[in-house]
Amino acid sequence: MTKITTSLLSLFVILLLAACANETEEINPEGTETEQNTEERDMESEGQAEKEDMDHDHSEMNMSGSGEVPEQLEEAENPAYEVNSQAIIEAEHMEGMNGAEATIVGAYDTTVYSVSYTPTNGGDRVTDHKWVIHEELEDVGEEPLEIGDEATINAAHMEGMDGATAEIDSAIDTTVYMIDFTLTTTGEEVTNHKWVTEDELSPIE
Repeated sequence: MTKITTSLLSLFVILLLAACANETEEINPEGTETEQNTEERDMESEGQAEKEDMDHDHSEMNMSGSGEVPEQLEEAENPAYEVNSQAIIEAEHMEGMNGAEATIVGAYDTTVYSVSYTPTNGGDRVTDHKWVIHEELEDVGEEPLEIGDEATINAAHMEGMDGATAEIDSAIDTTVYMIDFTLTTTGEEVTNHKWVTEDELSPIE
């Protein structure tokens, strides 16, 4: 009787251990899969967020302009690209811009800034926006601003830009151009776009 009891007890222990082992094997793969799925979801979310940020920026860009410029802005006397000439754009201010053929509408000598600002319409902060010229900043005098300076923007290149406080990220004395071009992605015509710098254009070969 004792041997039978011992045998049954041993069998019970073996079955119990086997059941625990199976349960562990089933749980671990599920745990690993869950962790992998979580990482994949995180990566997908990050990619989607980046895409939404890009779409947000493009949707708020006022690609075409009125052609009006500040009264005090001086026309360039000997620009590298003369008015009505053509050049290739080497800048990606918006999707479909880089590589497009531009027609020069205006050429001006000024100080041009890349700026960061918080839109007046409550949108996300815009960083390193290219470009705002010196004459589009309020009450800044004639001397160029320096990195870190702040000024109020008097331009509407993007929604929520006019009236916002700009922080200067970079400043360059150069010739800037107002241009017409056709987006390489959609074929949409963009007129009086402000601004591209001389370094963002190259001759047509």
